[in-house]
Amino acid sequence: MNRRDFLKTVGLTAASLAVPSCTVDSQQLTAYSLYKKPNFVFILIDDMGWSDVACYGSKFHETPNIDRLAKQGMSFTDAYAACPVCSPTRASILAGQYPARVGITDFIPGHQRPWEKLKVPQNRLQLPLEVITIPEALKEQGYTTAHIGKWHLGGQPYSPEHQGFDLAIQRGRNRNDKQVTSFTDSAIDFIQANSDKPFFLQLSHNSVHIPLQAPQELIDKYKNKPKPATGVNNPTYAAMVEHLDNSIGRIMEKLDELNLAERTIVIFFSDNGGLYQAYGGYRGNKEIVMTNEPLRGEKGTLYEGGIREPLIVRWPGVVKPGTTCSAPVSSVDFYPTFLEIVGAKADPTHVLDGESILPLLRRSGKLKRDCIYWHYPHYHHSTPAGAIRQGDWKLIEFYEDGRLELYNLKRDIGEKHNLTTKLPKKAAQLQQKLAAWRKSVGAKMPTPNPDYDPARAHEWGRRQQKKSRK
Repeated sequence: MNRRDFLKTVGLTAASLAVPSCTVDSQQLTAYSLYKKPNFVFILIDDMGWSDVACYGSKFHETPNIDRLAKQGMSFTDAYAACPVCSPTRASILAGQYPARVGITDFIPGHQRPWEKLKVPQNRLQLPLEVITIPEALKEQGYTTAHIGKWHLGGQPYSPEHQGFDLAIQRGRNRNDKQVTSFTDSAIDFIQANSDKPFFLQLSHNSVHIPLQAPQELIDKYKNKPKPATGVNNPTYAAMVEHLDNSIGRIMEKLDELNLAERTIVIFFSDNGGLYQAYGGYRGNKEIVMTNEPLRGEKGTLYEGGIREPLIVRWPGVVKPGTTCSAPVSSVDFYPTFLEIVGAKADPTHVLDGESILPLLRRSGKLKRDCIYWHYPHYHHSTPAGAIRQGDWKLIEFYEDGRLELYNLKRDIGEKHNLTTKLPKKAAQLQQKLAAWRKSVGAKMPTPNPDYDPARAHEWGRRQQKKSRK
């Protein structure tokens, strides 16, 4: 029996309802959302930092459409990508599993530092076909599905059309496929063609990933705009952010035009933290183009700047407009959330590491879990490490030497004060939980490198080429 046969056994928890009934304190559900399944528009941004948009703190970037989305929905202050680089986070979304369980723990294909202190584990080079993805689960509930934009989870036969998507578009319609316009055009066409049936659309932009590319008129606008006294405030990067915002505005306008807004859930999220500059410089350009402040670190690190993301959810009639949520949530949570929204159960053969955040969206309860976790056993903008967050506490364990860093994020969002020495028992407790979690998901650890050469440790080797096993 294949995975789609398994899915046919999935039953409804509430045959006629799309969502559980609300409590007295929750907003009234609209008649449509009570009896019909909502559409999903999942907008996934590439390398957008937590404070890149105005409603999350940017004083230079202009993002009126994203800001409007926040005013109409719920903004999460403590939302996390499951990894500080793209492919593992994308896998965690589609699978509802931590990257360590999936086996994709670095971007695909990944890279190597052959003479470093540690030899990193093999990175899986594709999302396994055995994984029952979100679109596959939703297709069994009558949804039409589409993936438009960046995939980065393996080529044929592991591409989107083999992972549950009815429509898969990975290239833009023009030569400059790193821009967002053509992907947005395709998304609008899909929405128009499927306006009479429930659909799941994952719109995955290449922007705001370096290299910097934006319409010249927007670049000129920010060159002439007065700059705040602090921050990087790069005109081209700011133009990229606004160009992306314009795209999101077009999607929202199309939903309004087709009278779909009231029955469409719009999710805005990023795959990892912002990148200060092209790694090693892009075509000789080593200019720093952004900052994740007040967060520490960037893409490729387990500091908050590498993993904390903007997350906005708009769901008319269920999510109260203009609300915020400070509960820690993770990219592994989308899968179980979507299943609960449509009234479906997960396939019993497919392990879900996430937890439905529906109680948070409805403001009807709290999450049950104790901790969320990260495992990034690779060299990037930091050394191999793992992390755990429990409440306001966060511990990072560096695998080269076992060094620990403990922070209280409520008091120290910038992770400036390592409390390991002051609170050794707390650090030890979290380290034990992290180790137990690694064992439970089968996390692969780096090992001592017999070719370690301190003089050459900084050098990069050839990327993986051999396909990993299914």
